Amino acid sequence: MASIRFLTLFLAALAAAAPVLAQQKLVPAQSEIVFVSKQMGVPVEGRFKKFDAQIAFDPARLQTSKIAFTVDTGSATLGVPEADSELPKPVWFNVPGFPQATFQSGAIKALGGGRFEVAGKLTIKGRSQDVMVPVALTQAGAVTTASGSFVIKRLVFAIGENQWSDTSMVADDVQVKFKLTLSGVGKV
Repeated sequence: MASIRFLTLFLAALAAAAPVLAQQKLVPAQSEIVFVSKQMGVPVEGRFKKFDAQIAFDPARLQTSKIAFTVDTGSATLGVPEADSELPKPVWFNVPGFPQATFQSGAIKALGGGRFEVAGKLTIKGRSQDVMVPVALTQAGAVTTASGSFVIKRLVFAIGENQWSDTSMVADDVQVKFKLTLSGVGKV
């Protein structure tokens, strides 16, 4: 009888906690993911227009918090039609073979002052690499903004193959900048 009571209380506690985390949502219309590369030394900025996140973030329980992110690689744009028509091709993002890039958090570490380090696995074109993503959280009312930037090596992910692997043409370093607007995140 005591074990049934414990199980009932445990399930009730889980049910009460689940809606709080389930209500956390990305607000895509108020969010952006930008990438900046250098072509022959000149910065070139692009962006992804379609992405989504599954968030279960509790600043009081970072060890159980999770962030999963998907980016539609076919939504990449440099704002130039000729370049945009090249990005989906196998040499760049190979959208037919790899329509999504993903990030899955592994550990989240608080640094204080609303700053966090999110360790996780980034997968692009079927290639995965561990990355550390610095994130700053700011809150205004019910809205939380997560922002930050980090650098990836494009050749690790086979982005820009064949003649485009020459880093004097297109630099290997690509800066990824993000501003993600979230709803339902508790007080940081």
